[in-house]
Amino acid sequence: MKVVFMGTPDFSVPALERIAEKHQVEAVVTRQDRPKGRGHKVQFTPVKEKALELNIPVFQPEKVRNPEFVDILKQMNPDVIVVIAFGQILSKEILDLPKYGCINVHASLLPKYRGAAPIQWAVIDGQENSGVTTMYMADGIDTGDMIDKTVVKLDKKETGGSLFDKLALEGGKLILETLEKLENHTATRTPQNEEEATHAGKITKELGEIDFHKSAVEIERLIRGLNPWPSAFTFLDGKVLKIWDADVVDEAVKEEPGTICSKNKKLKIATGEGYLDIKELQLEGKKRMDVISFLNGYQINDEKLGK
Repeated sequence: MKVVFMGTPDFSVPALERIAEKHQVEAVVTRQDRPKGRGHKVQFTPVKEKALELNIPVFQPEKVRNPEFVDILKQMNPDVIVVIAFGQILSKEILDLPKYGCINVHASLLPKYRGAAPIQWAVIDGQENSGVTTMYMADGIDTGDMIDKTVVKLDKKETGGSLFDKLALEGGKLILETLEKLENHTATRTPQNEEEATHAGKITKELGEIDFHKSAVEIERLIRGLNPWPSAFTFLDGKVLKIWDADVVDEAVKEEPGTICSKNKKLKIATGEGYLDIKELQLEGKKRMDVISFLNGYQINDEKLGK
């Protein structure tokens, strides 16, 4: 099949690799390069880097729906357009262009977790399962008819990062199955149940500030869901303290939420329900380290975490 691939981040790369092995990728369309880091050096998107490695032409229109670029797509005449975490909305003219339509790979078991951050929210919300769905793209956000799904069970210590990696690989496998069904005319359309739909809003840095009035279970899930970005954090001695890993201690709490209850080779924190046993952390200006190394080198003055 003649494929145009639209995607931007690391998540899209495994699918591009798998598709390129089996199909003719006419072009890759990705977001424009942006300056990053302290030096503001222009950095290619992960999808662009992989496309160049595979000798696939790359297009980076400011807006994919611009008439000039739509004309370019028409000249390519793709059989299908595959869209994975592209970051732009496609016009109806583009959606109607390919023979087999525009197919999206979404990192959730739709209709659950439509939107920008389905992976992190699945961890934060304590879901037992997540997965990947392929669907026909429609005018709404992640509302199109579903084609295929694959289910992934979350580990007890699943993080946003580890689930991201798993679902990226599964997405690469699933899109090949879907493309084969499209080519063989065996792909089915399953409308989404709107009553079961949920929305996964954008993740912000502010979301990571820990509220110790919440239960230890909720906080521990937040820590995992926001690992590696943007990270869960609190404050110690007036400095930002990132929490990378913690365990839940299911015991009755007598202290005020945020109270540091142990400093002897452990950092046990009172919450609204249960204790949080911190295992890995990072104080502002310092490296990420295990709690024992931290306590060996830092004298804690405050008796509570937080502002």
